[in-house]
Amino acid sequence: MFWFQRLLVSIAVFFVFSSVFAHASPSSKLGSVDFPTSGSPEAQKLFLRGVAALHSFWYDEALKVFKESTKADPNFVMGYWGEAMTYNKPLWEKQDTEAAKEALTKIKDVSKITVRELSYLEAVMHLYGEGDKMSRDQAYANAMEKIYRQYPEDLEAACFYALSLLGVTRHQEDKLRSKVKAGALAMEVFRKNPEHPCSAHYTIHAFDHPDLAVLALPAARRYAEIAPASHHANHMPAHIFVQLGMWPEAVASNEAGWKYSKEWVEREGLPTSKRDYHSLQWLHYVTLQQGKYEKADIIFQAKLKDIEKAVKSPEGLNAKINRRTAKYLDRMVAASVFEKEQWEFALSFIEPPGWEPKKYNKAALLFTRGFSAAKLGSSDADKYLANLKTIRAEGFKENYYERLDMLDVWISQLQAVKHANKKNFVEAIAFAKKAIVSEQKLPDPSGPPQVLKPSYELLGEIQLKAGNSKEAAKQFVVSNSRHTNRARSLLGAARATSASGDKESAKDWYAKFLAIWVKADKSLPELAEAKAFLN
Repeated sequence: MFWFQRLLVSIAVFFVFSSVFAHASPSSKLGSVDFPTSGSPEAQKLFLRGVAALHSFWYDEALKVFKESTKADPNFVMGYWGEAMTYNKPLWEKQDTEAAKEALTKIKDVSKITVRELSYLEAVMHLYGEGDKMSRDQAYANAMEKIYRQYPEDLEAACFYALSLLGVTRHQEDKLRSKVKAGALAMEVFRKNPEHPCSAHYTIHAFDHPDLAVLALPAARRYAEIAPASHHANHMPAHIFVQLGMWPEAVASNEAGWKYSKEWVEREGLPTSKRDYHSLQWLHYVTLQQGKYEKADIIFQAKLKDIEKAVKSPEGLNAKINRRTAKYLDRMVAASVFEKEQWEFALSFIEPPGWEPKKYNKAALLFTRGFSAAKLGSSDADKYLANLKTIRAEGFKENYYERLDMLDVWISQLQAVKHANKKNFVEAIAFAKKAIVSEQKLPDPSGPPQVLKPSYELLGEIQLKAGNSKEAAKQFVVSNSRHTNRARSLLGAARATSASGDKESAKDWYAKFLAIWVKADKSLPELAEAKAFLN
């Protein structure tokens, strides 16, 4: 901290404003950013692209451009600020404090920067200062709020303040207030500059919630047009499309995100593991929701092909350069099993040679296999259940999504299925309800279900199997409110209302199901079932 304080002593306010828009050719367009600094014109132009990339979480590109800006102007203070900012990924719970501090030590003279620029530097010092990460995140958010209030026309202050709120809200009990505030800030930026990448991006993150998603639909429709060069900008609208059950739009977003990430990796000569496997995993799930199982299998094979390439490389799958290639594999296996109800696949799937998944990912595979074994009436379900309980007892390093509460859900669900298979429905229903209690402790649904098998959907299926069709219908309705247009929940609601004698409601549910399966594989029995009921 002392080195920075010494620099502050040398401050002499000298206003040298340069304002350049970060517009570029369509192939490299990242949106419009207006962020005056005291840098040289050449450095400023690069800086603005870096800020635009930063707002689309394209950290690799932002880091590269910020370094180019300080190469063009070694005394460009805000270029080093930008470099430090690339080491903080608030929504991904990742921060490289040492690398950020190293970037900031390159600042040698702040005598020619403005008071406003100095405020940004002071804010980033809170981000990488003393104390635990949660305290530093809050201190940074407080600093950004101060800048936002001091410079109400500074859209960057509004953007970074909104993002800081989204970062700290993940650790708050009452998340709604901060999320809505962040969304309001981003929407105000959109009103003032519809081409600003933060305006659409942070609106989507703020309202990525089953009850709020519709508020971000205009932003979702615009974001990829604002920053088409960013693969993340192409993927992000899918967060809202999935919340609203808009499967064709979600497919298009994730196809673009995956495609542009591959092109970027090839263009820059980067490792295959830099591809956007997040988009690929989402693409796999949303394709399954449309009943396009053959296409989903092709997507899954693309994942396995990249993993196989990494396994055969000199470095191996678990080397740092290749490790990310296997990311999301456990979730893609689970989606293949639960959405298609292919229980045998879970037990026959062979893990890639040399793959050493984290405890949480290992637990996800154990759950998927245990659930499948229980569905098939195999005694192996007990073995998987015991292994899950062992991991739960040992614990692991938790983060926002990977939580011990999730294992509580999986353990209860597995027990519920075991009892249901033996027609012990009282016990099965009790365990399914216990799973719901545990699931409610988790973050609100976002994207493909983190829980893998939604608990309300499972309870509905067990109630239906137990002959409690009216109660089953209620559970499927709740499930559909949390996961709009989810195929298994729609189909469950149709079956439950039909079994209860409510034929009109059954027609409505089957019609909704057919609407999302309009281009499903023709041979699927669920498709024939729905058509037969409606004819």
